[in-house]
Amino acid sequence: MSELKNDSWQVLRSYTSARIALGRTGVSLPTAANLQFQLDHARARDAVHLAFNTQAFIDAYTATFPNAAKPVMLVSEAENRMRYLQRPDLGRRLPEAQWQILRQSASEHKNADIAIVIADGLSSAAVQNHALPLLTLLIPRLRAENLLLAPLSIATQARVALGDDIGEALKAKLVIVLIGERPGLSSPDSLGLYLSYAPRRGIRDAERNCISNIRIGGLSYQQACDTSMYLTLAALKDGVSGVTLKDQSLLLDNQPNHAIPFLKP
Repeated sequence: MSELKNDSWQVLRSYTSARIALGRTGVSLPTAANLQFQLDHARARDAVHLAFNTQAFIDAYTATFPNAAKPVMLVSEAENRMRYLQRPDLGRRLPEAQWQILRQSASEHKNADIAIVIADGLSSAAVQNHALPLLTLLIPRLRAENLLLAPLSIATQARVALGDDIGEALKAKLVIVLIGERPGLSSPDSLGLYLSYAPRRGIRDAERNCISNIRIGGLSYQQACDTSMYLTLAALKDGVSGVTLKDQSLLLDNQPNHAIPFLKP
């Protein structure tokens, strides 16, 4: 009976990265499972503390989009990583001097439809690994809809709400934030996408849409791109985002350009 139960659990392990059917040695975990736990824990901690290599990202972005405007480098009011972790509120605000520079640059050009922000968040590994592959799919789709994009913003020591601060400064109709999510033991490099219509300081979480777990082994780049395109076009059309913007992609049988095929029955 014991062997049958073990076999059943072993089969289930092939369907999930959750820690099930680890076995035991006496009253403890087997050595291999214990060491794997310590390794995953170390990877999650490293993801939080490892600095975002912004120059490497800019070089790769420029090579991928040679005609794009030069990215803008920004830093939140959290002056270092320890301060960022201890004071989440500082990571949500842009220093006034940087905000005014962005506002001035926006005043010199036509207001953008979309502002895209790359933010390190709680996992620099997530943006380092997954932000550019997603942008490679997303930016051409946005341009194909004749949407005007602001210069890419790259923000460090950043929380999600910093994107709304940046979007307001740039006078953008909508802001898209790609940010490293809180690491898990099985996903230290999970990327999140947050979308806000009419971004502004002090916006509530309920006014944002979120697409989570973008990574290899999670939500694919194509799925994330399709979903974000649907939400972006719907937000611009209806003038809302967040809980009032529902994902109606299942109803779009006759609109292949805006549909999300992988969600269809």
